[in-house]
Amino acid sequence: MKLTGLRPYLSYEWFGVSASFDPACGLVTSPFFSPPSLGALRLLFAVYSLVTTITVLVFESVRFHDSSSFFSYFTDLSYIGLVAYLWASSIQTIVFVSRGQKAYPLQKWSRILQLLHVLLYTTITIFPIIVTVVFWTLLASSSTFSTRYSAWSNISQHTMNSGFALFEILLTNAGPSPWSHIVPCFVLFACYLGVAYITHATQGFYTYSFLDPSVQHGLLAAYIVGMGVGYCILFTIVKGICTLRCRLVSPSRLDPPEQVQSEALGEWEHIDVEQTKESTGSEA
Repeated sequence: MKLTGLRPYLSYEWFGVSASFDPACGLVTSPFFSPPSLGALRLLFAVYSLVTTITVLVFESVRFHDSSSFFSYFTDLSYIGLVAYLWASSIQTIVFVSRGQKAYPLQKWSRILQLLHVLLYTTITIFPIIVTVVFWTLLASSSTFSTRYSAWSNISQHTMNSGFALFEILLTNAGPSPWSHIVPCFVLFACYLGVAYITHATQGFYTYSFLDPSVQHGLLAAYIVGMGVGYCILFTIVKGICTLRCRLVSPSRLDPPEQVQSEALGEWEHIDVEQTKESTGSEA
């Protein structure tokens, strides 16, 4: 069975990673801030988010002896992804500035690392917003602000996380993510259900009450489907906002991933035609 028809959809180009990666340096520039200012802001956010993560983990370990469940919550997992992106993007931006704003290391790194970076960018523009919406609509209670620590940690992890995401969406030249990212990031999002139920099987509790079938009954399926639909809608909205931002402030960067995908399809179609001609000639 030939897989030539699938080649364009399994290529780096299809996922927005062209042979000449980010030639406009959009991932390390902003239409509103100079590169040094952008690097400083990203570094500030990176330090704050890392300190938040470490503080929450240590506090839960010492005060509640509950560190084993830290990696069971989607809030913590998505926040770690946000920390990773902020550190990666801040370092790339700072090096970009130190090199005279001509290039940055990721442009010369392997394509798999470039792919992982742009996929990480997509997740940090979607997952934090989902966390914020779900927490403040379904999970917040009177205990949310019951103590100073609780108030600070909830604001940091359930509000400021979306603030960091919106900063990248609205105030940088990154994005928009190609449509091809919607599937792998959705699969990653859906895999969390496995983590939640593995946690229940191994530690005896549900990380989120709306995932408990004994409580929600038929509503459980509605919650799961609703979150899947919400993810797709949010992906579309974020992509639309990034596209609009490109139209308004940097039209030269409008939808480069889609252009790359089109070129990738054309290249593979050309290869298929050449292969057909060669096979026909050999048969003759």
